[in-house]
Amino acid sequence: MTIAHYVGILAAFGMISVNGATSQMKDLARSEAAPPRLVVLVYQRFRFDKRAESAKALAAAARACTNLEVPNSWIVLEPVTGDSEVLSFDPFDSFAHVDKAYARWRTIYASDPELGKLQTQIAGALASERTVIALRRDDLSYRENHIDLSKTRFLRVLEVRLHPGHEGEFAEAFQKLSAAYEKINSDLPWVVYQVNVGMPAPTFFAFVPMRTLAQNDDLLNLRDRLHEAEGDAAERMQQIAGVAYTRTESNLYAISPEKSHVSKEFAAGDPEFWTEEPQAPEKATVGRSGRRKPKP
Repeated sequence: MTIAHYVGILAAFGMISVNGATSQMKDLARSEAAPPRLVVLVYQRFRFDKRAESAKALAAAARACTNLEVPNSWIVLEPVTGDSEVLSFDPFDSFAHVDKAYARWRTIYASDPELGKLQTQIAGALASERTVIALRRDDLSYRENHIDLSKTRFLRVLEVRLHPGHEGEFAEAFQKLSAAYEKINSDLPWVVYQVNVGMPAPTFFAFVPMRTLAQNDDLLNLRDRLHEAEGDAAERMQQIAGVAYTRTESNLYAISPEKSHVSKEFAAGDPEFWTEEPQAPEKATVGRSGRRKPKP
């Protein structure tokens, strides 16, 4: 849905539990729910007096798209921490895929006035919007082929901005961090993306999918284990952070399935979560006047 809108560190990683094993990490992820090669991130801040209205419109638009052949999917993330920006995580295979989706959305809106009306309503409620496109970096990720996004409920997003020319040091630091996690056999993977367009470069995002917030509960007990596993690399990683990083920020988001649109193959990974239950017909009783009235 967010394609239509085009028309119109390491300290933070310490907050991640390193042995919170869940079912999503037991087996290699299904290809339908694996981290995409390219992700379009759309940050939207809605006016305070329009938040309820925009939430309903986002959900209505997602429902409408279930009956249409739309060119892409999206996962809407509600902020738990940080700014009150809604984040849409839109997976793509390539820029060519983005280009085709862009053209297809214009046709869809031209042929479906109701969907166009909902999009106009969403756009009218916006206070601000920004779009970022980033490419997956497997060499900086940890067990990314174990990630199954269909079983994810929360997403921790770590943003790291660097001084120009320090990309190599950032890569070194994350590769050392990955080695430490491998050493303690952590079952909590992450995937790293490098910003291509949409914000100052060089900037990287690390996405950590979580099934429950309880995966953070072991933080204090496991910090020492991770530091021990880092060994001599810990000092070098701290040095890199002090020299190369200009900003790091870690925030937590909760997935909103009712505002998201995913494929049937993706939803099959956890249909109870992704598939909206049809509403039962409203029951009614007959009052003394003989007129039917809704039953609570």
